[in-house]
Amino acid sequence: MSSKIILFRADSSSSIGTGHIMRDLVLAQKYAKKGYKIIFAMQDLDGNINYKIKEAGYKIKILKSNSKKELKKLIKKLKIDMVVFDNYNIDEKYEKYIKNKTKVRILSFDDTYQKHYCDILLNHNISADEKRYKGLVPKYCELRCGTKYTLLREEFIIQKKSKTLFIAMGGADHSNINIDILEVLKEFKYIEVKLVTTTVNQNLEQLKEYVQDKDWIELHINSNKIAKLMRISDFTIVTPSVTLNEVFFMELPFIAIKTADNQEDMVEYLLKHEYLLLKEFDSNKLKNIITKLIGESK
Repeated sequence: MSSKIILFRADSSSSIGTGHIMRDLVLAQKYAKKGYKIIFAMQDLDGNINYKIKEAGYKIKILKSNSKKELKKLIKKLKIDMVVFDNYNIDEKYEKYIKNKTKVRILSFDDTYQKHYCDILLNHNISADEKRYKGLVPKYCELRCGTKYTLLREEFIIQKKSKTLFIAMGGADHSNINIDILEVLKEFKYIEVKLVTTTVNQNLEQLKEYVQDKDWIELHINSNKIAKLMRISDFTIVTPSVTLNEVFFMELPFIAIKTADNQEDMVEYLLKHEYLLLKEFDSNKLKNIITKLIGESK
């Protein structure tokens, strides 16, 4: 009997970011270990990280567009058993079309409480609230919400803490606030920074130029050692998104800075539980928080 085939439908680009693909790779690995064959279907957008999928050993099918008809043909041609949708541009109507035309099982990622037509709904954020999906998914849909389903890369197995500050403002850093944060941090005597970003970051050259003469900053581009960098950190500055799930799992102190509207659910969760959060970047507020965490500045 041949292995069942799972098709992941997701995209990455300079505007979309990298988070979808990174969490999809974690889920893909879980299914691959169970004997499933994994294929990714994606568009060839500017600034994509499709190479990450190839590095993981999975096949890629390039789509000309986000057309549901094109995807339907691909699903039938490849004899797909299940489709994983992780794409904000695919809605309930799109999912229903694919379900009715192909009869595949559908797993849909969601972190903004939207309507879905799927067999499995996955919200792996620490803030996920299963009750909020009432009326948003079919009655037969299996809900997978919260920390029990948080997708963590294998490098996050060992927890260990050391001294330094870890910064991750998203692979694409849409808000371009890495340098603003570093400008605040230079006011402190004893901070060493491990800053992670990717080649998708359109502000990368500016960031490289900024850090080149500062020995207290290490810039890590396309790093595959994120867990190691976190383990040697005293605290972190991150966006309230995918990376925060990993920080939360590592039990690291953090300051979260909102940079996008789709982070609002996580923001509300952090506010409710009184975690350190900036709803928008403010250099004075950030400086005050860091001062309280580690002591006096220069």
